[in-house]
Amino acid sequence: MTKPLTGKIALVAGATRGAGRQIAVQLGAAGATVYATGRSSRAGRSEMDRPETIEETAQLVTAAGGTGIAARVDHLVPEQVRDLVARIDAEQGRLDVLVNDIWGGDPLTTWEKPVWEQPLEAGFRSLRLAIDTHIVTAHFALPLLIRRPGGLVVEVGDGTKAYNDAHYRLSVFYDLAKTSVNRLAYVWGHELKPHGGTAVALTPGWIRSEAMLEHFGVTEETWRDGAAKDPHFLISETPAFVGRAVAALAADEDRARWNQASVSAGELSQVYGFTDVDGSRPDGFRYITEVVETDRPADVTGYR
Repeated sequence: MTKPLTGKIALVAGATRGAGRQIAVQLGAAGATVYATGRSSRAGRSEMDRPETIEETAQLVTAAGGTGIAARVDHLVPEQVRDLVARIDAEQGRLDVLVNDIWGGDPLTTWEKPVWEQPLEAGFRSLRLAIDTHIVTAHFALPLLIRRPGGLVVEVGDGTKAYNDAHYRLSVFYDLAKTSVNRLAYVWGHELKPHGGTAVALTPGWIRSEAMLEHFGVTEETWRDGAAKDPHFLISETPAFVGRAVAALAADEDRARWNQASVSAGELSQVYGFTDVDGSRPDGFRYITEVVETDRPADVTGYR
């Protein structure tokens, strides 16, 4: 059977690990050719200092049924992003999907402290990683994407607009980073609409990234044991879940209905019918709002 994204070209910016890696993999599973970018490669690690590499991601994309292409790029360096897009143009002549998943600010984030106790240098660095990188990438990639009507941009963040507007998100810098990502999708949607393009802000729920599994001292096979540390961990989801959300959007001929929207992977799963790898449909942000924030006992019944 022909896969729905066969012949489509995607750029997943920030695909080394976590959500970005599985977004790349799930696009590949749907048949896409995926350029997976990041700073961590076999040639050396980024400031995140983690073992995952973009080459591994590209191999996973190909193994899933697509074509994975690794490109080591620092998206804060305009020349590197310009050269990347020129390469995609030369090799493919098109770009159908752009996913802005660049973050890398976890080591720089100081949680639950007021602005006067925040380290300014680290905070401003996190904003550059979270916002400037997305703008630089859009600046160079969107002219290629709009050559053909139907292009899709997905801004990946933490929290829907509705959730973030009603909640303090950990610190001034983290708050600005995550609310800005949602606003960027709104802006791109306005600018893309005359060209037949669509932009969506998308958030996973409580995602079981490589770092999160390490924090809980579990593996993907034993993840439920993490409930001993926090019983609400049972609402968590694999990175594949948000990856499948992106693949569903990219395959939807009527994707323009989502233009400028801010949605969660859990919400999209109810529309498109995809599941997490265990067959469930975790609705993380609804669970957080209705269970965690109301001090109800941990119980995922009806939420996954």
